[in-house]
Amino acid sequence: MSIDMDAGSRKGKGKWILVCAVALVLSATGFILLYFQRDRETVPEYVFTYAENQTQDYPTTLAGLRFAQLVEERTQGRIQIQVRPEGIMGSETEVIRQMQYGGIDFARVSIAQMSDFIPEMNVLQLPYLYEDSAHMWRVLDGEIGDRFLQYPKEYGLVGLSWYDAGARSLYCSTRPIRTLEDMQGLRIRVQEAEMMSEMMNALGAVAVQIPYDQVYAALERKQVDGAENNWSSYETMQHYEVAGYYTVDEHIRIPEMQICAQHTWELLTETDREIILECARESALYERQLWTEHERAAREHALQSRVEEIYLSDAEKEKFQAAMDPIYQQYYEEFGKDIEEIFAQGTKGRE
Repeated sequence: MSIDMDAGSRKGKGKWILVCAVALVLSATGFILLYFQRDRETVPEYVFTYAENQTQDYPTTLAGLRFAQLVEERTQGRIQIQVRPEGIMGSETEVIRQMQYGGIDFARVSIAQMSDFIPEMNVLQLPYLYEDSAHMWRVLDGEIGDRFLQYPKEYGLVGLSWYDAGARSLYCSTRPIRTLEDMQGLRIRVQEAEMMSEMMNALGAVAVQIPYDQVYAALERKQVDGAENNWSSYETMQHYEVAGYYTVDEHIRIPEMQICAQHTWELLTETDREIILECARESALYERQLWTEHERAAREHALQSRVEEIYLSDAEKEKFQAAMDPIYQQYYEEFGKDIEEIFAQGTKGRE
């Protein structure tokens, strides 16, 4: 009798072990299926690169990160964009060239560099073209801006949105610039763009094209006497340490553009293109907010660091503007209609 009970016990125990084993197998199978299903859902269809030459905390970089975040969210992770700041993918000129040949997918670049590839962009960076920031945004947010966003298509690029870069002014290490005469013979660093060299030479200075990340060293070693840029770049790159005279002449406002490589654009569906454009424009509005605050804080910090801020008199500023007449004459024959349309968006126009 005891033998039969032991046998029954063993049989019952064996059945229980079998049931548990089957349950464990099913559970493990379910977990594995769930894991791989989740893995398939999170693996992106595309991973794109985004070139940015500014520092991690700069407004354009932060807005580029916001753009990437919005795109990933709205495509449910199908499209990821990796923002690579601090110029690690090359200078803006090198980035544009790489984008034309398929090496980089997205970027934020100044139209100063774009103008060497896309001549039409020179119009938007003519010296003293805009009365103020509001004038520039009336232009860029309207039909004129939309038209200029289409020009890159002829050169293997797609224009997405406009970013702010403030107004550029002069700064010097050797003496304050208060008059046009003070400009004579100064060696001034400019961006790697012909328009910038033409402008600086017209003011009587000697334009020296130097990459952005090499400006501090050039000022420190006296290779140049000064440079020109907005408050944010002047402070972020610590140029105030080696060039303490900042003349607010606001000679030029150079908007910046988010762009996509044409070869990348062609990979996308129409729906994804609409998402990209929507996210780019939202990031641009975000960048403008960041820019305003960053520029204010940068100016305050520079002035606290004993930078001398200099304003031109109205009469002197007119002399600076008059020195630009040869440049306007050079571009007026081909782009006169565009120039007049831009002037018309201001409150005063140009005589």
